[in-house]
Amino acid sequence: MYFTTPAHKKSLILDNSPEELSYRGKVSDQWLLASVLMLMIFGTLAVYSSIAYFAESHGNTAFNLVFGHIIKLGIAVVVMVIFSKIKYQWIAAVSKYAVILSWIFLIIVTLYGNEVFGARRHLNVAGFSFQPSSFATLALLVHLSVLLSNKTTYITSFSKSFLPLMFWVGITCFLIGLEDFSSAAVLLSLSMLLMFIGRVSMLHLGGLLVIGIVGGMFLLSQSAERESRITNYVEQVIHIKSDGFALTSGYQAQQAHIAIAKGGLFGVGIGKSTQRDFLPAPYNDFIYAIIAEEYGLIGAGFVLLAFLMILLRGIVFIAYSAPDQLGMLMAVACTLTIVTFGLVNAAVACGLFPVTGLPMPFVSYGGTSMLFAAMMVGILLNISRQKKEEK
Repeated sequence: MYFTTPAHKKSLILDNSPEELSYRGKVSDQWLLASVLMLMIFGTLAVYSSIAYFAESHGNTAFNLVFGHIIKLGIAVVVMVIFSKIKYQWIAAVSKYAVILSWIFLIIVTLYGNEVFGARRHLNVAGFSFQPSSFATLALLVHLSVLLSNKTTYITSFSKSFLPLMFWVGITCFLIGLEDFSSAAVLLSLSMLLMFIGRVSMLHLGGLLVIGIVGGMFLLSQSAERESRITNYVEQVIHIKSDGFALTSGYQAQQAHIAIAKGGLFGVGIGKSTQRDFLPAPYNDFIYAIIAEEYGLIGAGFVLLAFLMILLRGIVFIAYSAPDQLGMLMAVACTLTIVTFGLVNAAVACGLFPVTGLPMPFVSYGGTSMLFAAMMVGILLNISRQKKEEK
């Protein structure tokens, strides 16, 4: 249906096609919002159960840390609402400058960042801990969506399309990979998948894959900790060694496996986890193991179902009904980022992937990752409000 009155024209959003889209009065995707809120609630309970030992060892109380986590959740909800009101076209318009700003932050954190577990990933800004890789991930994927939508007519061109894409992806992934190899690897994978959806030449993507593998091997060789993670993963999962493993080999993965085994089908009960005292980061990197221990296979499966619901709503409903290609690509990018981080975190706890240090969005304790995940959900909610108007 086309509107012709001046009052109606004010509520229209026009894309590159001649279709006119109604924005005012649209309702955001309620299933997506419900899934995110359920993850937040479930995560708060899991953090409260897993953070007691960490709080005592740092002279604090579990209540204070959980209260801080709830405050961060509240901020994330506010950010989510704000971004759901901002048209995604406006966010796309500033993505180029956001990527450049993220490069500056990544360089600063490499030189002056706080070193945690052998890597500089956090930067203190005005008393707040900030992880630039999360900001860079969102900025790059949004800008990549903009480039792909603008280069549709010559997307298979090497000089006009692939090289500009490589410029932004290569620099961002390299800067992240200097200190956070796992985040860089995931970001490169997401970028390649987004370019595949944007119809970039398979030959070009194959070349990018080769470059990524070579670069990844180089970065792995520069860190003994990264090499040990891969070695432990190969030894424990693929069973190259036949004489068993020492307790110090793959300690984190071993304790996570014990937690999952203890949980069984129904779990040991809320707040009754014992492995939280042995896992180095049960409230963050290995929170899924604590969930599996306390809530069993049923509770762990519920968390995965929530992420699968986000995947379903984000791809099948929001991206498919997006008003233009830009909205479709941004919806795919945001959805895949949230779901990939969640599933990788679960896969690490189950021993399917080597230890990566990636948090589970809306479940793990932390501020930066939760904040930018909330921005992505807000973008998805805004795109869902700009559905195509049926004629």
